[in-house]
Amino acid sequence: MADAVYTPTTTPNPGDSFCLIPSAHLDRNRFILKVVEVVLSFIAFILEETVDSCFSCSPLYFFEFVSCTAFLFTLLLLVLLSTKLHKKIGIEDWSKVDLIYTGVIALLLFISSCVFATDRGHLVQATVAVVFGFLATVAFFVDIGLMVKSHGLPFLNKDKKQEHTNGIQPPAEEERLKPETA
Repeated sequence: MADAVYTPTTTPNPGDSFCLIPSAHLDRNRFILKVVEVVLSFIAFILEETVDSCFSCSPLYFFEFVSCTAFLFTLLLLVLLSTKLHKKIGIEDWSKVDLIYTGVIALLLFISSCVFATDRGHLVQATVAVVFGFLATVAFFVDIGLMVKSHGLPFLNKDKKQEHTNGIQPPAEEERLKPETA
């Protein structure tokens, strides 16, 4: 009996869902691309871990660090931007954070993949890890391109937030400079 009364007038609230895709920070295409970035960087990291010998291990360790960092922090960013958790952190402009992070990781992945590619030896695991490192790099650069195409550069936006005035209009600059007459 209660179902007959409440069902026709009750509608689900879409804001109550856990995952907020699409949202102001992440549309569906970029969400899928972020998932691809996470998967590719994870595969590159796992494949790098299977390399059992190296002549000069510094490039291997650098690639390991960057691919693991790319995996973990991109996963964190993906979770933050696709849920309501980003509201609990005191960051106002997530587009700048996303652009800077994605650019830095893309650059580091490119450098570490190039360095590891030049000093990988003849190991198949290392070659495949480098391939996945470059694929992840391409995904990060495509993400930057999509971000700039859809939102523009967040540093160049002319829509600056106005100062909070609590409803009181500040005096114009000319009025502040005039001497008071008594």
